[in-house]
Amino acid sequence: MQKMMSDVAGALLGLDASKIQVDGDGSLPSAFSVSDLAAASIGMAGLAAADLAEAAGGARAMISVDRRLASFWFASSLRPEGWALPPIWDPVAGDYPTADGWIRLHTNAPHHRAAALTALGGGGDREAVAAAVRGWPGETLEAAVVAGGGCAAFMRSQADWQAHPQGRAVAAEDLIAWQTVGAQPWRRPLEPTRPLRGVRVLDLTRVLAGPVATRFLAWMGADVLRIDPPDWDEPAVVPEIMQGKRSTRLDLKSAAGRERLLALMADADILVHGYRQEALAGLGLGQEARRAINPGLIEVCLTAYGWSGPWSGRRGFDSLVQMSCGIADTGQRIFGKDRPTPLPVQALDHATGYLMAAAALRGVTERIKTGRVMQARLSLARTAALLMAYPQQESRAFEPENAADIDPAIEMTGWGAARRLRMPLAIDGLRVGSDLPAMSLGSYAPEWSQS
Repeated sequence: MQKMMSDVAGALLGLDASKIQVDGDGSLPSAFSVSDLAAASIGMAGLAAADLAEAAGGARAMISVDRRLASFWFASSLRPEGWALPPIWDPVAGDYPTADGWIRLHTNAPHHRAAALTALGGGGDREAVAAAVRGWPGETLEAAVVAGGGCAAFMRSQADWQAHPQGRAVAAEDLIAWQTVGAQPWRRPLEPTRPLRGVRVLDLTRVLAGPVATRFLAWMGADVLRIDPPDWDEPAVVPEIMQGKRSTRLDLKSAAGRERLLALMADADILVHGYRQEALAGLGLGQEARRAINPGLIEVCLTAYGWSGPWSGRRGFDSLVQMSCGIADTGQRIFGKDRPTPLPVQALDHATGYLMAAAALRGVTERIKTGRVMQARLSLARTAALLMAYPQQESRAFEPENAADIDPAIEMTGWGAARRLRMPLAIDGLRVGSDLPAMSLGSYAPEWSQS
């Protein structure tokens, strides 16, 4: 745990990991140290918040992380009362045997589902898809789905990934790649007990790492405004990750939508996005344009498969990266299963999300102290490389969730009453959390809060 903490602390511009106290023991069942990663990433986000609070005039704070609750938050935090969340996965999504291994199809988005079915030659139910997939070599089908704009991953071993051009490229990247993109004094007043109050965060992210990041920034008091296309939804995860945030819809293919986004960006302090490298440029929002709009904008950027190498522009998700980089294969072998065995939670998404939040907070601190305007780049694949460096050690299983783990406060979400797991993080002198309940996408006007 301490070695992982030190590795992550170093990536966050040298934060002092000794200020983090981790309470509890036990682990989620996995071939890798998922619970260490949960505690480390949440702890680092807390440490970056405490460091910012100190830069804003607050006292030096200690951070404590509940290892068990941190691990549970990596699964979900929301506990609906009298209603239920829809299924997370589309009926076609999942793992299928190919002619020479296994492949995972990610079909939650309608256009990704259409791309997979087109590559397979039609057939919409799971049995028809399974029959079609069995006739394909895995890498050939993966390439066909990706070429059609879909998302798929053939299962590779760790050795295969380490020898793959993309695996080699990711291994050479920093966990958090920092770049100074300008210089601008910080002018917004900050409160030591609520370090991001009044700070404006423009959220251009989708499920799941980016929304986890911006939820944490909202817990620190930020005014987070999420932008979505007119027809986008993530019904199974929006109630989980929209706590503390507001969201609106803009059609960025229209001149009016782009103009409104530019106006919001001009007044933002932090931009968090998960767009592929060429996507923002295609909207007329390349890096030079963003710097011209707002020279002081701190940016935190996410991609799935890394920022260099032949797959740097490939669409991807946590479950696909686990298949590509050897996590699912290792789990299958370690546990003696007859099919891919991924992590027990979407740990790459959640850990990367908290590291993104830490990077955003660190960017504000750097601008306060030095005037440097920073950009941070992270990827799910690089977080996977961090995790795979730490095989699971012998550890007892956690005690099951019980009533004492649930916060008594009722959150009146847009879908009904709910409660949350208790916060896994405490920071001396700081409040962690938000009173703004999760609401459906597009519930607010495209403007910054006036409060």
